[in-house]
Amino acid sequence: MIRSLCYTTEQHLQVDLSWEQITAFLQEPKGVLWVDFEGTPPEEDEPLLREVFHFHPLAVDDALQESHVPKIDDWGSFLYIVLHSVTFDQQRREEIATWELDVFLGANFMVTHHDHPIAAIERTWNACHRDERHLRNGADHLLYRLADEVVASYMPVVEEMDDEIDQIEDHLFNQPRPEIIEHVFALKRAALQLRRIIGPQREVLNKLARDDYAVIDSRARVYFRDVYDHLVRLHDITESLRDLISGTLETYLSVINNRMNDIMKTLTIITTLFMPISFLAGFFGMNFFAPTAPLPGWTSMPAFIFTIVLTLAFPVGMFYWMHRRGWM
Repeated sequence: MIRSLCYTTEQHLQVDLSWEQITAFLQEPKGVLWVDFEGTPPEEDEPLLREVFHFHPLAVDDALQESHVPKIDDWGSFLYIVLHSVTFDQQRREEIATWELDVFLGANFMVTHHDHPIAAIERTWNACHRDERHLRNGADHLLYRLADEVVASYMPVVEEMDDEIDQIEDHLFNQPRPEIIEHVFALKRAALQLRRIIGPQREVLNKLARDDYAVIDSRARVYFRDVYDHLVRLHDITESLRDLISGTLETYLSVINNRMNDIMKTLTIITTLFMPISFLAGFFGMNFFAPTAPLPGWTSMPAFIFTIVLTLAFPVGMFYWMHRRGWM
């Protein structure tokens, strides 16, 4: 799908321009043009990007054929910018889905290219339809609005990761199952992936806020600095999430070790309680009903009753003794 909108002071907002109108606007720019390519085949996009907008072939190849980390290239008459939008995977909540967004920014136009629907694009597109002021300040301000929406979409992902960590911590003490460790490592990979995206994207916004580009007005740099500050805070929050995940892993191991200690303690108590009984049974042989030696005193009824009482008294006495010592 290819869509476009254009704002001029004479005709205000126009949508779905023909390629003849777009070509005429590029020859005599009087406003702001935004063309969005979504999920269109490369063989359809390439001639339009090269022949209509006259982008450099290397920049077009980067947008259509290759996947990059966030970056910015200055081609003089236009900027080629790669941004990344992130969402939680709908099937596996612990995994992050990353969508690449390629942006070509000129003095009076912006071209976006992406293979998948991106919520930040839709929000910015709808905002431009509702309020023309987003287009009056130029293409660089439109890029700021788009970058701000992309960065704003990171916070819900961070909050969902934080909620997942809270749920895991609740299960740690109630039901520490082996499946929890899989969720912990999945969240750890997601946090690492998020950090790998935020770091380069932070540098992209830093360059937009501080470097001198021909297609960006110096007055617009303060807006990109604001988005850069948001990314700096997100980077710090991501580092905190990594610490929380590592702490959760250590807590899980501690809980498992404590449970193992409790199990070993219980088994030791049971063994200790039955140790005197085993000793008595082994010593006397329990040959009360069929004696093999002339020992009438040892096989009499009083001896039998005394042995039974002693057998029952030993576990009770040792249980009381271990309880007094604080071992139970």
